[in-house]
Amino acid sequence: MPRSYPLQTPRVAILWRGSRDARQAATAFGNRLSPVFEALAREGVDAEPAVYGDDFAEEVRGQLLNCDAVLVWVDPITNGQDRRTLDPLLRAVASEGVWVSAHPDVILKMGAKEVLFTTRDLGWVRDISIYETDDALLAGILSRLPTGQRRVLKQNRGNGGNGVWSVEPDDVLARTFDASSLVKIQHALAGSAEETLTVREFVQRCDQYFKGPGQMIDQPYEPRLVEGITRCYMTHDRLVGFSHQFSQGLLRGAEKAEGPAPGKVMFGPDEPRFQPLRRMMEGHWIAGLQTTLGIETADLPVIWDADFILGPRTPNGDDTFVLCEINISAVLPIPDEAPGAIAKAVTARLLSRRQIKGR
Repeated sequence: MPRSYPLQTPRVAILWRGSRDARQAATAFGNRLSPVFEALAREGVDAEPAVYGDDFAEEVRGQLLNCDAVLVWVDPITNGQDRRTLDPLLRAVASEGVWVSAHPDVILKMGAKEVLFTTRDLGWVRDISIYETDDALLAGILSRLPTGQRRVLKQNRGNGGNGVWSVEPDDVLARTFDASSLVKIQHALAGSAEETLTVREFVQRCDQYFKGPGQMIDQPYEPRLVEGITRCYMTHDRLVGFSHQFSQGLLRGAEKAEGPAPGKVMFGPDEPRFQPLRRMMEGHWIAGLQTTLGIETADLPVIWDADFILGPRTPNGDDTFVLCEINISAVLPIPDEAPGAIAKAVTARLLSRRQIKGR
């Protein structure tokens, strides 16, 4: 049965990971999510911090059950911590009538790398494969090596470049390969150096990514990565801003910036140079994503993003766009326009659930 909500003002918890001391000291001010707290307050919503830790999960659960909604900012993997305890907790409070964004089941559908393969018919990826076992990974690498292409292999759930590798033959002129053949590999994790291993050794290194429901995605390396990555920020199905940044993890030699890489630059949704990408997102890709995955618009996260690399130019010289990742779990920083959009989406969702109707 749906819960009753006796509160006169809707309560929303904003959840992020931290220590017990951080939980006790947390306020709506002076943190990276303060603009979201402020935007919710302008909409008449009472927002409160909910700092989460696995060792006091039940305490957080009790807090969430006294709220109408919870907005979650927790990475899938951080310093060895994962969401194995948090996700069941969020499912449990959602079953009690608390609206959770993003719901763990939605994250599994669109926030893991598998979504790149599942939605491949939308045209935002190319030449993509998925491997569900280390044997399949070995066979896939050996089948690709004769082309001489550099490929990018990604674990299904990760962040910050963790579990993202480029692989290419050490001898680009060779045309026959086996598990003892040498490949050059590069981990996208900051500070990683290029290595040369046998195919078998690399596959063994990737064994950790197949534990449980693990998978790996295989895409071509996009040479225009050197031109940067464009991130589309979304609230439900509405684009609320862009950023442009330079990812150094898989670049080599002269491709890398001298000194620190240029930082991320934020743009509003109307930035002229990104309008072709916006038209594709709002006019085609998001609707196709929803149809393919079976996600209603209101169940799309209140904040999520999609990262694109420029792909091969068309015969007319127009840019194409290649999706490399969708991020849902902990999208920060966000454009200036995003907190207001989040707050309006939260209010609309609560109204639609008849939780604040007539108050």
